[in-house]
Amino acid sequence: MAAFALPAAGIVALAGPAQAAGSATATYTKVSDWGSGFEGKWTVKNTGTTTLTGWTVEWDFPSGTTVTSAWDATVTNSGTHWTGKNVGWNGTLSPGATISFGFNGAGPGSPAGCKVNGASCDGGTTPPADSPPSAPGTPTATGVSDTSLTLGWSAATDDKGVKNYDVYRDGAKIATVTGTGYTDSGLTKGTSYGYTVTARDTADQTGPSSGALSVTTTGGGTTPPPTGSKVKLGYFTDWGIYQRNYQVKNLVTSGTAAKITHINYAFGNVTGGKCAIGDAYADYQKTYDAASSVDGTADTWDQPVAGNINQLRELKKKYPGIKVLWSFGGWTWSGGFGQAAANPAAFADSCYSLVEDPRWADVFDGIDIDWEYPNACGLSCDTSGAASLKNLLSALRAKFGGSNLITAAISADGSNGGKLDLADYAGAAQYVDFYNVMTYDFFGAWDAKGPTAPHSPLTSYAGIPIAGFNSEAAITKLKGKGIAGSKLNLGIGFYGRGWTGVTQDAPGGAATGPAPGTYEQGIEDYKVLKSSCPTTGTIAGTAYAKCGGNWWSYDTPATIAGKMTWAKQQGLRGAFFWEFSGDTANGELANAIHTGLQ
Repeated sequence: MAAFALPAAGIVALAGPAQAAGSATATYTKVSDWGSGFEGKWTVKNTGTTTLTGWTVEWDFPSGTTVTSAWDATVTNSGTHWTGKNVGWNGTLSPGATISFGFNGAGPGSPAGCKVNGASCDGGTTPPADSPPSAPGTPTATGVSDTSLTLGWSAATDDKGVKNYDVYRDGAKIATVTGTGYTDSGLTKGTSYGYTVTARDTADQTGPSSGALSVTTTGGGTTPPPTGSKVKLGYFTDWGIYQRNYQVKNLVTSGTAAKITHINYAFGNVTGGKCAIGDAYADYQKTYDAASSVDGTADTWDQPVAGNINQLRELKKKYPGIKVLWSFGGWTWSGGFGQAAANPAAFADSCYSLVEDPRWADVFDGIDIDWEYPNACGLSCDTSGAASLKNLLSALRAKFGGSNLITAAISADGSNGGKLDLADYAGAAQYVDFYNVMTYDFFGAWDAKGPTAPHSPLTSYAGIPIAGFNSEAAITKLKGKGIAGSKLNLGIGFYGRGWTGVTQDAPGGAATGPAPGTYEQGIEDYKVLKSSCPTTGTIAGTAYAKCGGNWWSYDTPATIAGKMTWAKQQGLRGAFFWEFSGDTANGELANAIHTGLQ
């Protein structure tokens, strides 16, 4: 990842092929445009008869147009002249082979003066003065049924005329049509799909993508959310009822229940290749008195289901729009997924039997998988292979069907060769309703001596300790793999991470160890930090605070508002957070997410 801390600005749509003379060609494509920025891609092809051992693409941007981040190439600039060079693993191209690298950009200009390996990129395939088409209008859906829907969009414009439109479902092209409509059939009932459209002109130039549409087919046991509705999901932890004394009823008294769409109940265990109860007492045995119960009625000692699950049942009666998923795994229990991946069908059968147990089948609307991390290292290292996540989620979808929600919490490692590159997240995406991208915990006091850094940066910044460890890089990488923004939720932490022994207010300071916390060193709830260590600055879309020798980073209502604006600009499905008990008694962080996604 080559990252540049440069300001964002508006962008004029651009895309077009440009081929170089000699033994290589370079093709530029405008992949997407979200108003305040855009994603571009260069594709290099060896058109000669001998192997290339390296490649360099050069181009000029007009003043005010910049590259803000890039991947799969080392991108540098001298003024308005930009250069992309191969990295170590993708420099060799055999005859006929291609390689692509991408970047995020900002500004109103178009690339010009392209060269590939020193040869001109004006091979004549793009007619002079022929601009690419504009973006079509954001599609709308009509006639939504269990298995089909009809898309429509406003026409794109082009100086030489629009030839046709490419229709994409969840990032994959499904049709090319000449008109401004398409009927998609063969869909699964009760399932969410994301759609975008791009236009092609008579020179076969592709313009920028339309805005994204998320739509859910009818049918199944759940009511689909309204078209364009945003996910607002929070984690409820079974152990939070103990020392933290955070009960399901707190969702009501804080006002949070009225401002969320989903709850992930965490965690069920993964052991012996199967889904299993995590804490039987908390889950369904603990009895609540009338004052602690959501409905104001005391549990009886002999009722078949008490505990959190019964309280969630009572909550859903008050707020029938809330969907509840049982989340399995988490940091502590993810080690069990490797064995589960050896027999995905048996794992899916066990999970279905547990989640759909007649005692509480009415409570749960689906299952969430929190595997940290497939084919990579978390608390332990998994070696089950890149296809293991896809295989597991495929088996779950086959077992649970289209009427249940299936979701997964995934890594936010946007670095080159990082966790997101080690498993087939793109292939697995077809089986989930959405991914919860864990865009927090990038940095913390596990690096006891620092440098201090925000644990949930939205963007990169000068001096960030690890390139690619920020929300923008993660979302960009996932989109680059073909996963639609409508299947991605941005993660927010309702807590801070901190160091002690710090003398410098700005990020990047040295430390002596983790700052003291109520339950664990180096971590503290937002509801505590907002008063004990108020913010002293912001960086990369999040806040930080220095009080005495302690240094903390955490999100506030103001920074969450900014992140929600960004999430909407990116066409994301919504946001999720870890976890309810870190919020204030009046739920101000949950309210910031709710308000920001309106």
